Amino acid sequence: MKVTVVSRSGREVIKGGLELNDSATVADLQEAIYKKTKKYYPSRQRLTLPVPPGSKEKPIVLSCKKSIKDYSDGNSSSITIMFKDLGPQVSYRTLFFFEYLGPLIIYPIFYNFPVYQYFGYKGERVIHPVQTYALYYWCFHYFKRIMETFFVHRFSHATSPLSNVFRNCAYYWTFGTYIAYHVNHPLYTPVSDLQMKIGFGFGLACQLANFYCHILLKNLRSPDGSGGYQIPRGFLFNIVTCANYTTEIYQWVGFNIATQTVAGYVFLVVAALIMTNWALGKHRRLKKLFDGKEGRPKYPRRWVILPPFL
Repeated sequence: MKVTVVSRSGREVIKGGLELNDSATVADLQEAIYKKTKKYYPSRQRLTLPVPPGSKEKPIVLSCKKSIKDYSDGNSSSITIMFKDLGPQVSYRTLFFFEYLGPLIIYPIFYNFPVYQYFGYKGERVIHPVQTYALYYWCFHYFKRIMETFFVHRFSHATSPLSNVFRNCAYYWTFGTYIAYHVNHPLYTPVSDLQMKIGFGFGLACQLANFYCHILLKNLRSPDGSGGYQIPRGFLFNIVTCANYTTEIYQWVGFNIATQTVAGYVFLVVAALIMTNWALGKHRRLKKLFDGKEGRPKYPRRWVILPPFL
């Protein structure tokens, strides 16, 4: 089978095309492209079928597990494939590890070392119990996130653009610094013991619930990350579409009840807005996929992310 690989502009990516076996898969094609170009490794490639000029239809993305003949529309002798370079890629585990590592390192620096003297504060610093518990809570959260990255999460996409590492690290590391500076500040005024216990108790319960939500989501996918969209069920997923985001947001509500800083609430609002946008998109996709027609199950009525508000 002859495979012609072209860019979106119509330029041939590989002059003269490629000759592959009739039984070749899309993964074989990706490897062949990499061998020819020495640059575009498989995870950097996005292969689609050509779209007729003027068409508003989305191009069909080729699955690496399928045979190329599955896309040849009955013509087994030749096929034209559209190629897009996704740019340098990193694994999602690498991405998550570095974005979570920053806050895990930065926060204890503000707690353990006399950094505030570099900000002009020369007085003696008194560490309040809530600041110590906040350190434990914070480190437990990000340590949990790293462990989940390596031992719990299953990813539908193997890689992410390298640029996301810098964007995500900027987000997490900046907010980590911002919150650590204010919570551990020598002039910090602690809340009452009762408010602290309520906040951390509620937050810790949400962290544990979040972990269980991730276990349930893990079981929806096979070890290689495949499985497609499924209706999540069990525990909080019976009432909320994105219970993992719900517990993530509410655990930061607990942290802010206990620590009470403007920095913490700013982070909570920004994170909630981001996760709400993700949740709305996922909720719409699930309702569209599971519409109750042609034998498909109907998606049950649920809250999206923030019961009792949304």
